Amino acid sequence: MTDTDASRVDDAIDALLLEHDPTAESYVEFRGHQFDAGLAWVHLPEGSGGLGVSLQLQRVVNRRLAEAGAQPMDMAQFFMALAGPTIATHGDAAVKKRFLRPMFTGEEKWCQLFSEPGSGSDFAGLGTRAVKDGDEWVINGQKVWNTLAHIADFGMLVTRSDPSAPKHKGMTYFALDMTAAGVEVRPLRQITGEAEFNEVYMTEVRVPDAHRIGAEGEGWRVALTTLMNERTAIGGSGSGGAPKRGSGPIAFLMDTYAADSNRTPVERDRVTQLWIRSEVLRLTNMRAAQLAKSGNPGPEGSVGKAVGAILNQDIFEASVDLQGMGGQVDFDYTFRRPGTSDMTSGGLGYAFLRARANTIEGGTTEVMKNILGEQVLGLPGEPRLDKDIAWADVPRS
Repeated sequence: MTDTDASRVDDAIDALLLEHDPTAESYVEFRGHQFDAGLAWVHLPEGSGGLGVSLQLQRVVNRRLAEAGAQPMDMAQFFMALAGPTIATHGDAAVKKRFLRPMFTGEEKWCQLFSEPGSGSDFAGLGTRAVKDGDEWVINGQKVWNTLAHIADFGMLVTRSDPSAPKHKGMTYFALDMTAAGVEVRPLRQITGEAEFNEVYMTEVRVPDAHRIGAEGEGWRVALTTLMNERTAIGGSGSGGAPKRGSGPIAFLMDTYAADSNRTPVERDRVTQLWIRSEVLRLTNMRAAQLAKSGNPGPEGSVGKAVGAILNQDIFEASVDLQGMGGQVDFDYTFRRPGTSDMTSGGLGYAFLRARANTIEGGTTEVMKNILGEQVLGLPGEPRLDKDIAWADVPRS
């Protein structure tokens, strides 16, 4: 990050705020102007919502626009943090022009279509079929655990386009129109009563080749960009930087602890240990953010994801315990279809139950540990006997 780049970003922010008042314009309108000014993702090239400068300068943009009264990002746009870098890295010029701006403004929301009933953690084993037909692809298959697919306009879809190739090859990545004929979204009810998760069925769905992201057969490589950004976003080490000390789930626990002045030494020690773990994770995420200067994080993002998932569960479990019998009442299990999900906004009962998903979503904790062992610590990988076998010849149940 150079002084010249920092000055350039400051000048762009000054010009944006001089011409556009975020408190007077609508959310979509102001974010459109922000994109056009190159302040959506500052590390991307000009014309793609960026200025071609250091990713670290995005923090300056976010801080200054928030101080000027700009609305925070709509949480229903969470998958922008995954789809945006993927399209910016692997999409051609036409794909970038078509999708990046409406994605950033929130005019088009996205979901992720990766996992399948028979290939969850073994993502490369997926079987949703894509067959080329002229300038289109015909898609047939099923995806599962698709967060917010019921409100999404487009989905990040990875398919099997060449069954004769080994499973890590012969995969192709698309932007799927969720309103296209043959796309069916069904709710999956969770223990919270919500159905933010879904299963998506695709029957003879036609996708234009113009909506392909990356080269044909390179879906695995493209998907890795999505997955690394997902783990970084969930783990808390994204471009916005680590949260402030004592914020997030740990603040929930501290408030619960402070609500009763008659805490025991055992309760105090338990809360103290969780606060320390939370602070260590926050500092680790700060280091990971420093490493992600190119815009696409590496395997270090799996640290925050793996550790944060377990920590969240421990924090909310401790919060319930501190409430005694009161922690078991006053929760609404009514079926509902949420637009977004915020663990700390629905009360303690909700947070405790919702945290159960943290060790599964975005890659299971077991998968995260494998990634860290192999790619960070340099340990030998697990035996993969099907790595060089054609996908069509791999035995499956």
